[in-house]
Amino acid sequence: MSTRAKPRSAEKKLAVDSVSRKPQQGRSKASLERMVAAAEKLMLERGSEEFTLQEVSQEGSVSIGSIYLRFESKENLVRAVIGNHLKRMEVREDEMMARVHEQSDSLVTVVPAFVENYAELLREEAPLLRQSMARAAFDPLVAGPGRQSANRAAALGIGAMLNYSDQFGGSDHERKANAAYQIIFATLARQLSLGSTGESVHPQDWKELKIELGRMCLAYLKTDF
Repeated sequence: MSTRAKPRSAEKKLAVDSVSRKPQQGRSKASLERMVAAAEKLMLERGSEEFTLQEVSQEGSVSIGSIYLRFESKENLVRAVIGNHLKRMEVREDEMMARVHEQSDSLVTVVPAFVENYAELLREEAPLLRQSMARAAFDPLVAGPGRQSANRAAALGIGAMLNYSDQFGGSDHERKANAAYQIIFATLARQLSLGSTGESVHPQDWKELKIELGRMCLAYLKTDF
């Protein structure tokens, strides 16, 4: 897609093998996967990185020695969890956009379809997204890949709207599609407590919010200015 942001060379994807020592055998690979899965489970249960490697050892049925063999630090294990999550998010985003395209044949249908599907994806992934975004605020090894992932999601949403740019009002279609996406993401992120403050806006009916957000962005895109 032409609007997809190209990652800068300094912003490499965060993958498990970039923050761990590579396993040499299938058994070691399975052990590594259990470590990462156990750490993710603990992060989800506690809503934070407040877990010990001993707890990972017990949860994942792996020895402390094998954890230290694969990861130099607990921070690298957390980064591995986040890297796995970003990778899964890309797969889910592609699946989401396939649904959006199936449900859309005009600007009038693509905007609410995108808002509905994107909102549900963010809601389901919010528990780990909150932690990823919190760590990105101080960890450059997470910030770069996180920014790359955010740019990718934005390009997908903007591109979906621009597919029907002939139905926009006004002339600067890319500016309007970008603004509409930013409004959608900012509204959903705030409602789901994603971001630095960790606070949501006042309680609001989730279904109603999605409907009104879609209507508002559609009206903006169709306005002649």
